Amino acid sequence: MNEIMPIALYLLGGLAIGVAVGFVIRKQLSEAGQKNVEQQGRKLIEDALAEAERVKKEATLQVKDDIYQLKQEAEKEIKLRKSEVNEEEKRLSQKLDQLERKIDLIDKRELEFLKKEQTFAVQEKNLAGRQKDLDAVIEEQRFQLEKISGITREEAIRQLSESIESEARMEAAKAVVRIENEMKLEADKKAKNILALAISRYAGDYVAEKTVSVVALPNDEMKGRIIGREGRNIRAIEAATGIDIIIDDTPEAVILSGFNPVRREVARRSLEQLITDGRIHPARIEEVVEKVGKELEVTMREAGEQATFDVGAHGVHVEIINLLGRLKYRTSYGQNVLQHSLEVAFLCGIMAAELGLDVKKAKRAGLLHDIGKAVDHEIEGSHASIGADLAKKYGEPDYVVHAIAAHHEDVPPDGILDVLVQSADALSGARPGARKEMLETYVKRLEDLERIATSFKGVEKSYAIQAGREVRIIANSSEVSDSESVLLSKEIVKKIEKELTYPGQIRVTVIRETRAVEYAK
Repeated sequence: MNEIMPIALYLLGGLAIGVAVGFVIRKQLSEAGQKNVEQQGRKLIEDALAEAERVKKEATLQVKDDIYQLKQEAEKEIKLRKSEVNEEEKRLSQKLDQLERKIDLIDKRELEFLKKEQTFAVQEKNLAGRQKDLDAVIEEQRFQLEKISGITREEAIRQLSESIESEARMEAAKAVVRIENEMKLEADKKAKNILALAISRYAGDYVAEKTVSVVALPNDEMKGRIIGREGRNIRAIEAATGIDIIIDDTPEAVILSGFNPVRREVARRSLEQLITDGRIHPARIEEVVEKVGKELEVTMREAGEQATFDVGAHGVHVEIINLLGRLKYRTSYGQNVLQHSLEVAFLCGIMAAELGLDVKKAKRAGLLHDIGKAVDHEIEGSHASIGADLAKKYGEPDYVVHAIAAHHEDVPPDGILDVLVQSADALSGARPGARKEMLETYVKRLEDLERIATSFKGVEKSYAIQAGREVRIIANSSEVSDSESVLLSKEIVKKIEKELTYPGQIRVTVIRETRAVEYAK
């Protein structure tokens, strides 16, 4: 239908053209003459009709050809669709066959399941009867067992539970000991690595301070001027400084003796100034001592400021800085306390860095841990508690206050920072050459260590080794078990901590072994 429409349009167009041409011819005929016009008009009409007929024939042929083409394409499409329909019918037929086979299989399985269900029901019924009989037999056997053993079922269960619980406790104790030993080995290895790294990365200078100072004199005549008439000058110096002046046969020198290093330094500087000035009399002595005391306070404050600057501790109260400066002239076992505090600060910082902690906090706590030693001869109490009170008074953070109080375990540590300060303090004091002690004190400490170790039951021999840093104990294997050896080491440690005073730490090792000896003859 769509192909015929253009042909009809062609025909109508041809007719319209013919009509127009006729109209034009008619007009020309009217003007040129009716006769000629009629002849020409008839000719034009004939030509137009012939042209219209030709166009009509061509359009008809074109329409027929188009219709034929459309018919061919339609037949081809119909054949293709029929082929597809046939294929689809075949597939549906196959699926239908498969579905029917599956339905038959399901029906068979359902029938088999029903048969099995009936069989199971019968078996379950039989089992229920057997279970009832079995329960009766078990109850009879239980009654007979209770009668033979003389205990009830509940009592037997209780005894069995207690036995199992005891075995479980024993196994748990063994596991705890094993895990604790593994953890101790790993922790000890890690701690040694950190301490070794801290030692290798820090090297401090040590100055062995003494309780006496020597002042050089230009000549021996100066000794008489220092003594003065009837000893008034020497008495004035001793009264103003609190230090004893020893004038003996040592040529061109006098000795200043005293346990307070600050006063001894004031006396040394004052005496040197008096000798240089040459004017030595009681009034001048008091003036010089007062002046030197003020100068020394400035020096100590500068030393404290330098220490806080070196450590990187900011915002420290001025009184804390002054106390730090006083530690420059304070010694402990011959070790300069300010140098010791700086070393502890740096060691704490290194170990804190290795553990991923705040380095600045660790350094601050390490620097101020011995601040109480600056005034421990003026205030009653241990230097740890005195230092904690001073730090709290002058606005130090709580972690610094607690680290100071806990570094000698006056209070129990509650954080890793407290343990770091303890370790760095012990490490600084225990390093070779850091502290001095008399031979008699050293020998007595070794004897006390061995005495304490051998005072416990089951200990055969004890040996203090490594300059008193370790005690090795040989335990009698028949009197001390493996578990008891752990308790023995802990008890010995407690007694050592209670009765002895020592720098650093002491390792207690209990050795227990069983030997079997036979002789081949």
